[in-house]
Amino acid sequence: MKKPIKLIVLSLFVFVFALNDAFAQDKAKQIEELISKYNQYGQFNGAALVAENGKIILKKGFGSANMEWNIPNQTDTKFRLGSISKQFTAFLIVKLAEEGKIKLDVPITIYLPDYPKASGDKVTIHHLLTHTSGIPNYTSLPNFFKDKSRNPYTPEEFVKTFSNLPLEFTPGEKFNYSNSGYFLLGYIIEKVSGKSYEQYLQENILTPLKMVNSGYDHADVILKNRAAGYEKRGKKIINSPYLDMSIPYAAGSLYSTVEDLYLWDQALYTNQLLSSKSMESLFSSYIKAGKGSYGYGWFIEEADNGPAGKVKVTEHGGGINGFNTIIYRIPADKNLIVLLNNTGGTVLNQISESIRAILYNQPFTMPKMSLALELLDKFSDQGVTAGLDIYNKLKNDPAYALLESDMNNVGYQLLQTGKTKEALEVFKINAETYPKSGNVYDSLGEAYLTDGNKKLAIINYKKSVALDPKNEGGKKALEELLKK
Repeated sequence: MKKPIKLIVLSLFVFVFALNDAFAQDKAKQIEELISKYNQYGQFNGAALVAENGKIILKKGFGSANMEWNIPNQTDTKFRLGSISKQFTAFLIVKLAEEGKIKLDVPITIYLPDYPKASGDKVTIHHLLTHTSGIPNYTSLPNFFKDKSRNPYTPEEFVKTFSNLPLEFTPGEKFNYSNSGYFLLGYIIEKVSGKSYEQYLQENILTPLKMVNSGYDHADVILKNRAAGYEKRGKKIINSPYLDMSIPYAAGSLYSTVEDLYLWDQALYTNQLLSSKSMESLFSSYIKAGKGSYGYGWFIEEADNGPAGKVKVTEHGGGINGFNTIIYRIPADKNLIVLLNNTGGTVLNQISESIRAILYNQPFTMPKMSLALELLDKFSDQGVTAGLDIYNKLKNDPAYALLESDMNNVGYQLLQTGKTKEALEVFKINAETYPKSGNVYDSLGEAYLTDGNKKLAIINYKKSVALDPKNEGGKKALEELLKK
């Protein structure tokens, strides 16, 4: 007896659904194993959420939200976002433009009449949104963290700390990441709306999207489920240094959870808060930046996905005292990766790319232990000879990886604690390992300069600038050295 066609179709549908569900579970298991290994190796401590085709396949906490009380990270743990905040600021600016309250192509002095006209008349809101303003990045100014980061400021007061500085280049000429630009965008939102940045954000994004576990962070407010921020010093963990949250402001002062950022991601596929045209403007490629381009508060890249071909990725990371974050979207397939970490800088891009590979059934590499962490403890506690001995012993061990960013961080930790000779050896190893990176020679040049070796400082700064012509800091250091 033949089955009715409807029954066959229904059976096929159920089978396909079950098969897809099994694939999703398998991917979720692989992703969980991957992140667990990063956690085991001290390279991820936080919360993760992964969605495929718009549906969550994994959300989980790893490690501790508070190490002193052994409180675990969970999916509703609140993390400081750092620069992920910028996409919310950009969204609010575009919303004001859609409502006809501002124009993106006019000088910022239209909205900030007290801003110095010498630079303000040349810079537009579009320049601020795309990091093409030429306004110096305040977090890169000398002694910023030492002199300013712990002190409270009003937006008006803090703008004055950088507004009189000369532009670093002609606005629109090139991309140069600047927190100053996004700080100004927050101040413009306040001036135009007549409300605080925090209030305007709450009313126009957080409340409509029911993002009840997100907001502007304040150190003095009792905030349930807030993660403490930590920093790594080799294998040791310390409490992160204090940062007054008036300083990051619209460039980096928000907190959220992986679950709330999923709500945000889903809203970006709709016209609930913005028209299609305005939404598209957020993700348009305006200026070349790194391996891809920059939109309004988002990096955009055509990522190589192996045999699966290229996929368009829109993403943004964040780094702020004690926290490292990333939101990584593949809009064509409604895939999402959110990683929020509370032990300082770590390899979130690397983790995201491995998760992407799993989602598209591509090969990926499991993490390795960081050789840099082993080196920091040895160089710091036992000196140059012991540090070099452990390096020579472990450098060819397949269980370890020597990562450029980790080594750079280790070198600077040694340099900042007065261990200049040890730092030099670490930077030298990094330069030998990554000879095509301009950044490693910049760091080595700085270490030689600290050590009083002007000749070798000049040689390494020259190498850095030759490999990375956009290294403005290296150019300035070289210029100063050649004057003397």
